[in-house]
Order: sequence, then C-alpha cells, then structure tokens
Amino acid sequence: MATAIQSVAITGTKDRTSPKPHTVYEITVTTPMRSWQMWRRYSEFDDLHDELVKTCSAAPPAPLPGKHFWSLKSSFHNEALIQERKAGLETYLRAIIASKDSQWRDNAAFRQFLGVPTSKYQEAQAAKSVGPVFSTASWIEEHSELQTLARNVRASLNKRDSLWDSGDTRASSSSNIQAKRQLADLADRVGNLAKGLQSLSEAGLSPGELQRRTDMVTKLQDDCEQLTRIVAIARNPNRRANAPTSADAMPSASARSNLLSGATRPVTRVFGAPQHAPEETAETRPLDNKGLLQLQKQKMDDQDSQLDNLSAILQRQMHIGMAISTEVEEQNKILDEMNEDVDRVTDKLKRGNKLMTKIS
Repeated sequence: MATAIQSVAITGTKDRTSPKPHTVYEITVTTPMRSWQMWRRYSEFDDLHDELVKTCSAAPPAPLPGKHFWSLKSSFHNEALIQERKAGLETYLRAIIASKDSQWRDNAAFRQFLGVPTSKYQEAQAAKSVGPVFSTASWIEEHSELQTLARNVRASLNKRDSLWDSGDTRASSSSNIQAKRQLADLADRVGNLAKGLQSLSEAGLSPGELQRRTDMVTKLQDDCEQLTRIVAIARNPNRRANAPTSADAMPSASARSNLLSGATRPVTRVFGAPQHAPEETAETRPLDNKGLLQLQKQKMDDQDSQLDNLSAILQRQMHIGMAISTEVEEQNKILDEMNEDVDRVTDKLKRGNKLMTKIS
C-alpha cells in the first residue's frame, strides 16, 4: 500500500548561487508516520507539470504559475515575484493532494518529486536513515534533553557504585542495568541529532552556527564514549564472594598507603604549601592493583581525548582567524580603491567647475 500524504506546504525559500543564481522552495511533506522537507526550484515544478500532462488523462486540477520571461534576470532576489510563485506553487500541490481524482498524486513522477517512499520497506528504510526532522529550535531543545539524559546516566552510575560500596549488590545491579538502557537511548538519539544537523546544513544553516553545533554534537559523542567506558568497569557482583585471600589479589592497607603515597625519599627543601598524601576516593576504594592501573589508563585516555578535541578547536579557531584576516585585507583594498575613485571624481569635478567658470 502506498504511503498516504496528509498535507503538503511550501514553508520557505532560499537563494542559491550554484550552478547559477536561482531560488529553491522548501516543500514540507507530512504523512501519518513522519514528515520531511524537499527543496525544488521552479524549473523542476515545470518539468513535473509537463510529465503529469503527458502521462495522465487530464491536466492537474490547478494551473502552474506562469513563467515571466520579461523578468528572468530580475526574478532572483525579487521578493514579490518569489512570494507570488510560492503561493501559486503551494496551491498547485495542495490541489493535487486534495483532488478526488487520485491519478495525479498516485503518479510515480509526483511521488518521486515529493520524495515519497514507494514501498513499506523503502518507507521503513527512509525513516531509519533520515530520523526525526528537526527545526533550528527543536534541534537545540533535543540537545538540551540529551545533556540532561547524560547527567542522568552519570547519576545512575554513581548510584550503582554507592550501592555496591554499601553491600547492596542487587540494587547496584539494577542501577547498572538502568544506566545501560539510558546510555543506549542516549547513543541512538545523539546519532539522530547528528543526522538532523546534516539536514539543517543542507537547508542553509550558516557556517558559523553549523560549526558551533558540530562541536556540541562532538561533545555529546565524547560523553557517550566516556560513559561507555565507565559502564564497562562495572563492579563484579561476585567479587566479594569469590575474592581471594592472598595479599597479591587485594593489597593490604599499608601496601595501598605506600602505593598511593609514592614512597618517595624525603626532600630537603619545599617551596609553597606542604603537599598532603593522596587519599582514597569512592572510585578507587573498591579496586585492586589491576583495577587501579586500568582506572589510571582510562583517566589518561580521557585526558588525551580532551587534548585532541582542544587541539581541533584551536585549529578551527586559527583557520577562522586567518579567514577573518584575509577578509579584512580584501575590504581594506576595496576601501583604498574606493578612496582613489573618489579622489579622481573630485579632481574631474574641480576641472569641470573651472571650465564652466571660464565659459560663463
């Protein structure tokens, strides 16, 4: 069964300069399952109309807005003409959707024009690949919700560790399962957020805003990776029951104290405030030597990842600065040329005034 179209509307326009200046119209298509946007220029509407006239038994129920050959050069950036065409094209599409005769809206060319899947399989694949359709505002709202979800995952993991430290292994396991479910939901929605950002980019999001939102998505992806590693270091519920009694498996208090303090030789001179010996934390207390080493490696990996992200941000800032510098230089050149032109015109006017004075 073909996908039923509930409504269609032209919700915006955009001027594009490639391959040559033209205006595209944003078509929002809504079905019972989802909605999406298609960008079409007027010539594509004209091609669709010709195809419908050729393949159907009659012309579509509403006329297509006519071409203004006398204003081809002025149609770009001509707001009045664009709005007139926008209203006419929307009426044209809605008349086909609302018509009692379904031959036009069931036509393959029309459904392809609107990007409608032709089978349930294609519809499912499209919904899976495209994901939710975001506006610029709803994208920010989704990002805020994902930040809250990431904090909830951390809270569940902290609760898991606290319950384990208190000896409540059953509740600790439940919190761990809850954290995994929340993390899976977070990872899936972050992926949809990244896809939504790509759609917004194609819809004309400014480069600066696109870069800012890309950094926001990257931060969420880094949080997902970090939370995944923390989930992987879950407390083993059978550790206490099966814990070995040898000193090698679980170091003694004195050994741990020496390990944390570093057992360094006393120094003869100390500058600044005296340093206190490292103290146990809720994160390190339940770990043995191997766990401490793994935790240290994880911390170092996290720091390396943060440094890489910082380096990438600084690199982008440098490129932006260079681009701004180049733009300023070009603007200064333009201003200098303009000043020279003004001086030349001023000289010509002075000479003209002198000639007029002599003639008079």
